[in-house]
Order: sequence, then C-alpha cells, then structure tokens
Amino acid sequence: MRAYEMSAAAGLDSWKSAERPTPEPGRGQVLVRMRAASLNYRDLLICEGRYPFAVNLDRLIPLSDGAGEIVALGAGVRRFTGGERVAGIFSQSWLGGAQVADTWQTALGGAIDGVLTEYQVFDEDGLVRLPDHLSFEEGATLPCAAVTAWNALYGLKPLRAGETVLTLGTGGVSIFAIQLAHAAGARVIATSSSDAKLEKARALGAHDTINYRTHPDWEGEVRRLTGGTGVDHVVEVGGTGTLPRSIASARPGGHIGLIGLLAQGEAFDPLAILGASCIVRGVAVGPREMFEDMNRSIALHGIKPVIDRVYGFDAAPAALKALAEAGHVGKIVIRIG
Repeated sequence: MRAYEMSAAAGLDSWKSAERPTPEPGRGQVLVRMRAASLNYRDLLICEGRYPFAVNLDRLIPLSDGAGEIVALGAGVRRFTGGERVAGIFSQSWLGGAQVADTWQTALGGAIDGVLTEYQVFDEDGLVRLPDHLSFEEGATLPCAAVTAWNALYGLKPLRAGETVLTLGTGGVSIFAIQLAHAAGARVIATSSSDAKLEKARALGAHDTINYRTHPDWEGEVRRLTGGTGVDHVVEVGGTGTLPRSIASARPGGHIGLIGLLAQGEAFDPLAILGASCIVRGVAVGPREMFEDMNRSIALHGIKPVIDRVYGFDAAPAALKALAEAGHVGKIVIRIG
C-alpha cells in the first residue's frame, strides 16, 4: 500500500511518500480502506516541532482525521460486520466519560500512526459509523475539529437554545461551532479579519459578525452586541493572543472552551478570570460517545461540513502548504482513493 511517513519535524517538507505492506487485522481489529483524510492546525504544529504533546517520529503516518470503509475483520469483532463507512476517533483509548490519562499517547497521527495511508488497522472500539448523508470527504472532517467544537459547546455546560456563542476565525473548529450552535437555536457572533469570510459565516448561521481588523478591541463590540452582558460560550482557538479578549467577552458564569494555539501573545493576568467570574476549560477533542452524540445531531439536521478544497493523494504536501497559508474557510481534505 501507499502511505505518507514523517521521521523528522522538517516543516512543509516533513511528509515523505512511502510503500508499506498492507496490514492485517488481529483479534478485535478491523482493516479500513481509507478514502479521505482532512488536516488540522495540529498537523502543522507537529511538522514544525511545536506540538506540545506526545509525538513519535519513527516513520509516523500523519493526520488524525480520516474516513473509509471496513474491508476485513479480525477474529472476535462484534461491533461491525464489514462494509460499514467509518471514521476513527482521535484518541483511540478515550471511549467515554472523563478524559483518560493516556489520551495523548493514543492520539492518531501523533503518538501513533494516523490515516494518511491507503489502509489502516483499528481496534473495533476506535471507530464510529458515518452519518449516511455524508461523503467520505465530508466524514473525514469530523474526528478532531467537529468533535472539539461539540465538546466546547456541550462537554461541561451544555448549550441551550437562545444562548449566545462567540467563535473566533473561520477554521475547521470555528466553522463547525457555528453550524452546531445554529442548529441548536443559539445566537452566534463570529469574528474574522476578512469580510468575505464573515459573509460565509453568516451564510452558515452566524447572526452577527465582527471584523477584528476594523474592531481591534473586539471584546467591546461583543459587549455592545450583547447589551453589555457578554456571551454564554466562547470557542477559543487563538490561545494567549486572544484569551484575554475572550475572557472580557464572557458573561459571569460563562464558559470558554480553550482549544487552540493560533495567536501568539503575552502572558495574561489570571485575575481576569476571577474578575469575569467565568469558566476557562481546556478541550482535548473528546471521546467516542461525544462523536456518536454529535453524529446523531448532524444526521438529524442534515449538517454538511464545509470543505474549502480537496487534493489528490499524490498532492498531499500541497494540502499541507495550503493549511500553512491559512486562506481557507472550513476544512482542507485529501482524497485517498
């Protein structure tokens, strides 16, 4: 089979095309013919040597997010019969409940081999079925970005209709958060540096938009739009560069799902959290049960993931370059076969 490997964090040149023997499923495992994979900012951090969690660069197959079909079963498999359209869960050991201790040691495309390959073996517990209305390319966008957005909205303080959600930018997590929050009957305030991207956010369900180049102190605009109250939920993908403004945007008792490392900034005074009386919680994607809950909502509402562009398998390095250029809205996908 064909696959991509990386043995060094060499930036945009990290991925190397390779051939490997097609794996065979062992007991309790299934073999998946991978059909598509999608990229996350995490994948760029790994290539640049900036990812803060476990990475094994011994011929690592990159990418955590992929979809395909089960083509062979190992002995003792009970959850599948063969032929199902599936996606792997981000952390193969986190099936439900509170985050498990080895979350990062079982994360696809980091500590263990990922999905940028023609075939991959999974433990049967490490897979979910795709919603019927999604293509493989659309299904491949779900495991990291969509589940992260779902966890940010429902993992601690479940989103309720009529509440207000603030999203930052138009990357995969933020776009999914807009779609999921809109489907739940929430009001969405979206930010971006691009008016064109904000128009796309409105088309997906954002009720209000803020261009943070026009409004560099955008937390004040958030306060104005909410009548001075602040928002109930912030999907915070920026990190230290945006967290102080997100805290200032939250209402007392509001929830900030801390996810990303996109924007660099100075250290902030934690007294800001006390002053705002809000909750700041780290979101490490989510377990299989969240993925399955989310898929039921996606199926019910007919939500279609936003794909900016699709690359062929031979052009996978070009997809990584496009991710680094950050001109996309939604997801960048690689079609494997």
